[in-house]
Amino acid sequence: MFWSAHHLFYTAGFLEAERGDIMIYTNEVPVLKAQERSAVTLGKFDGLHRGHQKLIACMKQKKKENCTTVVFTFDVSPLVKLYHKPAKTLLTNEERQELAENLGVDVLIACPFTDAVMNMEAEEFVKEFLVKRLHVSYLAVGPDFRFGHERKGNPELLKQMGTQYDFTVEVVEKLTDGTREISSTYVREELEEGHIEKVNALLGYQYFTRGEIVHGRQLGRTIGVPTANLIPPVSKKFPPNGVYLTRSKIGEKEYDGISNVGYKPTVKENFLGVETYLFNCNEDLYGQEAEVRFYHYLRPERKFASLLELKGQLDIDMAKGRQFFADLHEKL
Repeated sequence: MFWSAHHLFYTAGFLEAERGDIMIYTNEVPVLKAQERSAVTLGKFDGLHRGHQKLIACMKQKKKENCTTVVFTFDVSPLVKLYHKPAKTLLTNEERQELAENLGVDVLIACPFTDAVMNMEAEEFVKEFLVKRLHVSYLAVGPDFRFGHERKGNPELLKQMGTQYDFTVEVVEKLTDGTREISSTYVREELEEGHIEKVNALLGYQYFTRGEIVHGRQLGRTIGVPTANLIPPVSKKFPPNGVYLTRSKIGEKEYDGISNVGYKPTVKENFLGVETYLFNCNEDLYGQEAEVRFYHYLRPERKFASLLELKGQLDIDMAKGRQFFADLHEKL
């Protein structure tokens, strides 16, 4: 179990939550205090895109009624568990935790999707988790939400059980982008095509990755282009290998730049990395944490015949990057 700056303590074999100013993140479904009620939204929440944000906004309206706001999700996608297919995610668990906290959520539950949970009947899930432990007063779900053994649980069942256990259910219509519903699947499809502007529009924030800046082979310095290298989480889904216009946050500073995602075929590296040339930065950044935000796909990754040819292309890339961000700054 992991928690963040909240008090969690056990009562009668269950986890009990005490509310504070910072979001609780837990892998166990807590038992709220006897007098406490909750507003809950359920789902996978990969990406926390604009559709998810709409669900959370509806749920947060219940804070005025002194409800604890709870996002209930699972530590892995049920589809991964059911079909034994490893899946890369738009957000790591840590990234999802931070974004949920920024959205004002009180409790984020990443429930382990164990065999017991997988085989739990929908009615038992509601009674054990939502009613008994979370004292649910309000529930927000999408129209296609399914849960429980064999996915038999649906919004209609939730409404029926809400009448029985005194909680209300709001079925929140999905946001659309043109004629298509905004979903994690839609975001992943656009990311796979390298459509960064579309991805960012669907997410409601810039797609990003994080990691520690590590020592590379320092070949960039030999051609006058020193770079910051990070190795992203293996669970993170990435756009196609190539060169992107990015903005990096390191400590309290932000730098515009260009980033190569891939294996750097010219110098034959065998691991996926993110290598960024930061404009107007001459600092020693090794060991620091960097957040690299993606703004625009520039070109595919390619192998060059020599470092000199690579340097010529990087000069072109950097000129395009500087112009892009100059234009962006003018619009702001």
